[in-house]
Amino acid sequence: MALTIDPQTKVFLDGANAAGPLFLRAETPEQARAKMQAMLEASPVPPQEIYRVEDRHIPGPGGQIPIRIYTPAARLPVGVLVFFHGGGWVLGDLASHDNLCRAIANSAGCLVVSVDYRLAPEHKFPAAPNDCYAATKWVAANAASFGGIPDKLAVGGDSAGGNLAAAVAMMARDGGGPKLAFQLLIYPVTDSSLDFPSQREFAGDGFILSSADMKWFWDHYLVNAGDGANPLASPLRARSLAGLPPALVQTAGLDPLRDEGEEYAAALKRAGNQVTLTRYEGVTHGFVSFFDMIDKGKAGIREGAEALRAAFGG
Repeated sequence: MALTIDPQTKVFLDGANAAGPLFLRAETPEQARAKMQAMLEASPVPPQEIYRVEDRHIPGPGGQIPIRIYTPAARLPVGVLVFFHGGGWVLGDLASHDNLCRAIANSAGCLVVSVDYRLAPEHKFPAAPNDCYAATKWVAANAASFGGIPDKLAVGGDSAGGNLAAAVAMMARDGGGPKLAFQLLIYPVTDSSLDFPSQREFAGDGFILSSADMKWFWDHYLVNAGDGANPLASPLRARSLAGLPPALVQTAGLDPLRDEGEEYAAALKRAGNQVTLTRYEGVTHGFVSFFDMIDKGKAGIREGAEALRAAFGG
């Protein structure tokens, strides 16, 4: 059956695929990072204007964690989204998701705190979720100092960042807090098995992310395959998903992560949680980050912003 591709996504894919696969899996993580940086520099996007951006360092389990605080043009205090960037736990940083965080803060009228957690393979699982949980606890304890409301706190992220947000929600539930009002899971990674129909459907290159890419990322992230059974790596394998914050799960129709994201949404709902699942048809993994070129990316940001506003009660 022929795939239906969103016209704007097709234009984007034609340009991206002309240069070959997005990630060269035979390369080292350092080479992949350099390639990602070169791609960002080759297609610069003017950053969205925002009231204030501040970089800080906060204490973490492995040393100082860089964070970036985005303050919208809104009357303070407001709710806070703690955001974890995607990139397969190997790629990405504060700069790679700067414009997305600006857009979310502006659209939702909330503070966004972006977390530059330790990357694999230099720092394998569970370094990333440990950093993200430490940062979330720091935000809860210090939100009032930069205009946030401590009891209006959400976590969120895209791809591997969505995986980390789901892990932090479980860590907060099981670790005595902080209490979270919401989780924003944008095409999240939820299981290390790679055993879903969409993983097989998008096994090859051509759609930004492939199941081969995901295997490369998992191989660098985990110490050994057995770590994949840990729910902080594979949230879908948690014994219990009860008692978690309300969630919005967004998936992309042309994404190997589509089915595991949707199964996680279903599992959250079965466990009694409030869940909204939205599949954006005809777009690929990463479409929300491509909001400057793809209207469905803008729609994804609007939906996430509306959900955050509702969760924060404003």
